Amino acid sequence: MVQIKKCTTKEDVLEAVVERDVKFIRTQFTDTLGIIKSWAIPVEQLEEAFESGVMFDGSSIQGFTKIEESDMKLVLDPSTFRILPWRPTTGAVSRILGDVYLPDGRPFEGDPRYVLKSAIEEAKKMGYSMNVGPELEFFLFKLDANGNPTTELTDQGGYFDFSPLDRAQDVRRDIDYTLERMGFQIEASHHEVAPSQHEIDFRFGDVLSTADNVITFKYVVKSIAYHKGYYATFMPKPLFGVNGSGMHTNQSLFKDGKNAFYDPESTDQLSQEAMYYIGGLLKHIKEFAAVTNPVVNSYKRIVPGYEAPVYLTWSAKNRSSLIRIPATRGNGTRVELRCPDPSCNPYLAFALMLRAGLDGINNKIDPGEPTNTNIFHLTEKEREEKGICSLPADLKGAIDEMRGSEFVKEVLGEHAFNHYLSAKEMEWNEYKAIVHPWELDKYLHML
Repeated sequence: MVQIKKCTTKEDVLEAVVERDVKFIRTQFTDTLGIIKSWAIPVEQLEEAFESGVMFDGSSIQGFTKIEESDMKLVLDPSTFRILPWRPTTGAVSRILGDVYLPDGRPFEGDPRYVLKSAIEEAKKMGYSMNVGPELEFFLFKLDANGNPTTELTDQGGYFDFSPLDRAQDVRRDIDYTLERMGFQIEASHHEVAPSQHEIDFRFGDVLSTADNVITFKYVVKSIAYHKGYYATFMPKPLFGVNGSGMHTNQSLFKDGKNAFYDPESTDQLSQEAMYYIGGLLKHIKEFAAVTNPVVNSYKRIVPGYEAPVYLTWSAKNRSSLIRIPATRGNGTRVELRCPDPSCNPYLAFALMLRAGLDGINNKIDPGEPTNTNIFHLTEKEREEKGICSLPADLKGAIDEMRGSEFVKEVLGEHAFNHYLSAKEMEWNEYKAIVHPWELDKYLHML
């Protein structure tokens, strides 16, 4: 397996493109909603692109800017340079991510990567750095005769099943190999609970590199699946009656080279900082659920009975809680937020998680006692008596929570906040105006 050495400078990249016979570079960034935007430049323009940036029309990008303020440039980040292994080896194609700037040299405040970098700076002021380990699930479906995606199952496998029940394991293996060739360290790869559902976990890392990796991961999974005649989707709940796809997010803070969440002297070996961090997440999660769970379909996953968290509780053991503390201690001590799904923009989602946790530390927010019972078995009255609240029931509820949140506005910045809300309101209004098949099945014959 041939891997390119990790690039850190412009000179590294320029050397690599010669060594690997690269002819085109796909420059990439994401819009406000996390959708990859990409265009190719020939290798002859790469050095100039590093020097001057790559100009583009920002008015055509979701959530960026108005047409009279359209000129923007992408400043390339050499650390994100990767060869695309599924493209030809002779006349190869590579990918590189970048940061969006205004023509006058100022960072564009609506760039999701800038939002995350701003949160990282806030953590740095407090002496912290953040590590993140997301667990992305996805479905592999068949394509129709015209190459269009369907929801036709590829198998009837379940959790940890393998061939012949897992009929797409060779596709998943090819995805694993491709990810490794692009620098990922794969920690687990397996069939998930639902038919045709899969999960590939890669090693945690610093929060910015991990957000970049989430974008790369989705790009690779979709590309390899399509080349193999399948369609990969990160839609949270494409099938009724089975589990949806989540993006459980493991997170930890480090200070002076040590895990700030670990305290060997406490009863459960969780530091007070970890407890306050949990308190911050619990306090703010309803306000930023529209970012971690950003589409109408997200809330079809967050319902009782399908392993997805609904209620705002934490526990060291209970997987029905919103926040779980995995058993590993020492440098592996971490907090797992279980509600995010893979349709989210990772830059914005990670920024909000980090800032929520920091707010918990700054303001000493007590998360309360852990909830170790199965919350799904409690009655509504029992939940009320225990003071257990729930996530928003739908995207409209999440939008309303976000609209009133000064915290989310501060983290995202006014530009990204307003454009994101506007896009989500349009999405909800479109959804509620459409007559859906369920309504016809339910009412047409009886009314």
